[in-house]
This record gives sequence, C-alpha cells and structure tokens, in this order.
Amino acid sequence: MVNEQLIVDFVNTAGFGPEREELETPAALVARLEEHDLKPGARATGTDLAEARRVREALRELLWANNHVPTDVVRAEQILEEASERAKLRPRFTAGGVLLEPAAAGVAGALGRILAEVHAAMAGGNWSRMKACRAGDCRYAFVDTARNRSRAWCSMELCGNRAKVEAYRKRRRT
Repeated sequence: MVNEQLIVDFVNTAGFGPEREELETPAALVARLEEHDLKPGARATGTDLAEARRVREALRELLWANNHVPTDVVRAEQILEEASERAKLRPRFTAGGVLLEPAAAGVAGALGRILAEVHAAMAGGNWSRMKACRAGDCRYAFVDTARNRSRAWCSMELCGNRAKVEAYRKRRRT
C-alpha cells in the first residue's frame, strides 16, 4: 500500500503565502525524517539539507504538473533521478511483489524511501491523485479524493474561493 501521506507531508515542509520553511537546519531535517521513521541517521550536513529541499521542490513540480499547471517537469525528473542514484534504489523481490529500497544510509537513504513511495504511487495508479494547489501563492500538496479527479485547490474555502472571486472581478472589469 502506498504511503501517500508521507509524500504529501514531505512536500508540505515548505509553504507559500507567508513563507514557512520547516527544514531550516540539518537537525530539523533529521527530526522531520525521524518523525516518519525514515532512519536518516544521527546527523545531517548542509549539503544533505540542500539536497532534501531540491528533492522536495522537484516533487512539488511534478505534483503541480498533475494539476495541469505548466512547469519544468524535465528538470524535476532529472533531480529525482539523481537523488534515486544517490539513494542506490534497488529492487527487492517479495512474495507480494517487487519493492524499491535504498541501499544508501543516512539522509540519501531516507530520501530514497520517499522516492520509493513515489515509484509505488506511480506504478499503482495513485500518483495522478496527488497534486499541488493551483494557487501560485500556495502550492500546498494534497491528495485529490474527488471521484472525477477534478480538484484544483488544496481547499475550496481558501484558495478555490480566492480564485473564483478573482475570476469574477476580472470578468466584471472587462
């Protein structure tokens, strides 16, 4: 079973609107990864922190693309492929199927576990339900639970309402 919430929670460690960054220090990165039992090791470096942020934003770009927003998908894919190589993702065969697992330790391995969940979501058909809010000042990650997969905003009450009011005002001006 795909852990969609792990992916969404990781992407949402940074927010937009009033800037919010949860991964401010290497120690904060380790703590956040430990919260999800990703075994990042006792320490992380500034390089690890920068890599985690790059992976997070690459995932956000792909989630934004899932919401039909033009973005640099090729660059995001390249970043994720490089992170997968650093994590040394390898198949592990089980009676229930094939899983990807990182052979690398530390933060690279922890990020590899997240990328393995992304792979499982893509292979299992769940990936298209994972999106980032269309509001440019939000881009919050969410799972689209609408039957027809048409949800565009993280919250209809907040971002959806703002977008509809803005569109209404624009129509009234013209």
